[in-house]
Formats: sequence, structure tokens, C-alpha cells
Amino acid sequence: MSTTPLTPPTTAVDLPAARALALTQLKPHRLSVVVPMYNEIDNAKPLIDAVQAALAAYPQPWELIVVDDGSRDGTGRALQDHAATVGPHIRVVRLLRNFRQTAAMQAGIDAARGDIIVTMDGDLQNDPQDIPLLVAKLLNEPYDMVAGWRQNRQDGFALRKFPSMLANRLIRRVTDLKFQDLGCSLKAFRAPVLREIRLYGEMHRFIPAWLATVTSPTRMAEVPVSHHARTAGESKYGISRTFRVLVDLLAVYFFLNFGARPGHFFGTVGLGIGAIGTMILGYLGVLKLLGESVGGRPLLILGFFMVIGGLQFLCTGVLAELLIRIYYEGGHARQYHTMVQPDLNDADAWHERS
Repeated sequence: MSTTPLTPPTTAVDLPAARALALTQLKPHRLSVVVPMYNEIDNAKPLIDAVQAALAAYPQPWELIVVDDGSRDGTGRALQDHAATVGPHIRVVRLLRNFRQTAAMQAGIDAARGDIIVTMDGDLQNDPQDIPLLVAKLLNEPYDMVAGWRQNRQDGFALRKFPSMLANRLIRRVTDLKFQDLGCSLKAFRAPVLREIRLYGEMHRFIPAWLATVTSPTRMAEVPVSHHARTAGESKYGISRTFRVLVDLLAVYFFLNFGARPGHFFGTVGLGIGAIGTMILGYLGVLKLLGESVGGRPLLILGFFMVIGGLQFLCTGVLAELLIRIYYEGGHARQYHTMVQPDLNDADAWHERS
């Protein structure tokens, strides 16, 4: 996949001044902020208050959608209780069990009604005051996604920074996307483009890569944002996520290169293996004609199984082509289940500056 490298800023950014300027440059839109949370009861009320304070003067209608990912510490109830005191523009989506961060984020995206969607973490390490920065750049320039870049991360090196460095380097190498900080959850999207993809498994780390399948990488950018140390709760991630990234990268590579044509991948492998097996059997056939005994040769068994393996890969390719057509032509099943949500009219439950 050919991309245009992103050009990172070379000078420090005056974030307070940039935030104030961004608020004056926002074009008409409706904003949905999506925040997945899991066992973050100590951050439930502060998160809502922080977003409310950051967007109190926001000149356009907005809503906050907090997704409780099956928390067992009372996070969901705490979110609902505090949201009821703040206003109907704070909406809580509660999943029936822990479906993990990717499914929780997808649930929030599905519930969002805005034409601009911003995602962020619920641990208050992302600063909601940076939201106007991302949205202004998204609306005023030809971008479909603007991601945050935590230039000054307030995390421990061994368990957070180092795994993130490894993951970012691996993802950049495989996807050819030149983002500096692919792990930052603070991102702004044009909703119609974001809804062209579905997130499964642990794929929230690879949203830019998935977006590259429906829009040009040149329509993505990143801007420096602030980052705070965690003050409550415990991180759910560590060095182990680097190993999960390796597995996820295999799926990303496959879908980016063969997602719409899996038969080419399996067919190429099958033809290669089958060709080698056929050459082995052909060689042994010539020896047999010349009078040599080949029945006890291990090479005969190898050639036989390589031909069979090649045929199996070819058949798998045909089946994969059938499945991919069913996938694209059929509906998409949801990978999460929620508690009953109240019905809302399109004009209801938005925060508007008085």
C-alpha cells in the first residue's frame, strides 16, 4: 500500500492558544464523543465532569456516549447515576458482559448520531480539552481522520512506553502508515467514513489501517495533544499487548492485501506447493521408468502430500471467495450485546451552548 508520509510538527505547540483558536474555527456539525470504560469506577464521575467542562462552551451540538464494557466494580451504575444529574446529552450504553475494548468502541460508534465522532480513553489520560483541536483540523482541511499524538507521554517506560514503541514500529512497517502514535485513542473521524468499517477482535489499534481500505491515507493526519498521568484506577494493558499486536498484524496484513480477493492468496500458495509436489512426483516417475524402485523413498510421500496440500489450498481459496461475497452482500452481525436503551429522536438529547 503506497502512502504519503505524515509530516510531524518540528516545534512545540502552544496547546491552550491552539484550543482557543480551534473553537472559533469550527464549521456547523454535530459531535459525538465515544468513551469505552471497563472497571473505572473511580474515573466514572470525573470523566463525565471533565468532558462537560471541556465542551461547555462548544459552539455546536454535542453528546457524550460512555460505554460500560461489562464492568464488575459498579462503573456502569456510577455512570448512569451521574449522567442523570448532568443532562440527557450524557448517554450510557451498558454491555451485558465484558466484550473488550474494540467491541465497546464499536458499540459507542453504533450509538453515535453525530456527523463527527471523537473517540478517547476513559482513564482521563487523554484531555477532552484537545477535542476542538482535532475537530477543527478535520473540518477545515480535507481529512477523514485526525489522530492525537502524545508527544510527552506520562507513562512508565517498561510497561507502557516501550511496548507502545514496539507496537508502533511494527504497525508502521506492515501497514506503511507513518503515524507517530498509533496507540493514542483520542481520534476524530467523519462519521460516514468511519461507518464504512467494522471493528472486531482487538482491532481498535488498527483503525487507521482499516480506514486506509476505504479512504486515502493522505486524508489522515495527526496533531500533538496533551497527555496526563493516571490518577485513579489501574491500567488494563502492559507488555502482553505487544504479543497480541503480532497476531493482529497478520490479520491486518491479510485484509489490507487480500481482503477482497482471498482466492489470490490461497491460490498462489496452493499453486506453489502443488507445483513443487508435481515436480517431485514427475522426477520419481522418470526414475521409475528407468527401472529404479521408488516405492520406499520418503520423497514420494513428500511429493504426494504436497500435491494434496496444494489442492486443499486451492479449494480453500474458492471457499474464501464465496464467503467474502456473502460477507459483502449480506448484513453484518453485531459482536456485542447491550442492555435495553431508550429510543431517541434525532433532535433529542444534544448539548447546545445557551
